[in-house]
Amino acid sequence: MNLMVKLRRGEGPFWSGLKAFVLRVLRFHIPVVGILRLLFGFLYGVHVFSRGLFATLTRFFWSEPLFRSQCFRIGTGFRMEHMPFIIGAGRITLGDDVVFGGKPSFVFGNRGSRLPEIVVGNHTFIGHGVGFSVSDSIRIGNDCLLASGVQLSDYDGHPVDAERRRAGDPTPPESIRPIVIGNDVWIGTNVIILKGVEVGDRSIIGAGAVVTRNVPPDVVVAGNPARIVEHSTPRDAADTLTNLVPPPVPAGEGA
Repeated sequence: MNLMVKLRRGEGPFWSGLKAFVLRVLRFHIPVVGILRLLFGFLYGVHVFSRGLFATLTRFFWSEPLFRSQCFRIGTGFRMEHMPFIIGAGRITLGDDVVFGGKPSFVFGNRGSRLPEIVVGNHTFIGHGVGFSVSDSIRIGNDCLLASGVQLSDYDGHPVDAERRRAGDPTPPESIRPIVIGNDVWIGTNVIILKGVEVGDRSIIGAGAVVTRNVPPDVVVAGNPARIVEHSTPRDAADTLTNLVPPPVPAGEGA
């Protein structure tokens, strides 16, 4: 029987005493009371400030210049938090005042007949974990909101035929079709948009939807596959989407 087993069991006066001592050591913590609360509160502020300063300097002098070197054009007012993840070669064009929240990813399949391109219009927000998989073209309009986890792919990734998949063949040309997102479109968390889809202006896609066909302007769609659940107007669209998404669990509740 090895020493760790004896210590966990705590059999006999020696091992039980040693186990109790080890548990006291593991449970010990520095008391944060009185003057120590003020001290550690100050140090916490220093920690947050230092972390923010380091992130800002890293972004300004390293991450953003490296990313800009991989883009065809970036408009004025561009802001980003972390270095985007890029695989393959393609053409990235960003309009004015585009914001990357967190870390998006760009995967260029290079399986199409031309250099893949991603075009993002002015005043558009791209959330954390948004993924672009493109072999032809993905175009996003002005004033759009893409929430975290949105995935857009203009190709299937593999052939439908099993024998061609086993042979390692690339996606056939007929399975590559561009994606076009209009202006003022709001795409909810973890939405998946597949090849050939066009989303009309001012439409809203509810969280978790899988969009397999075109979405007309001024509607709210939801579900898998996504279907129209509301013909919206600019005034009532946000209220409709709120009803589609479950309310957040208050702090301290849930699993």
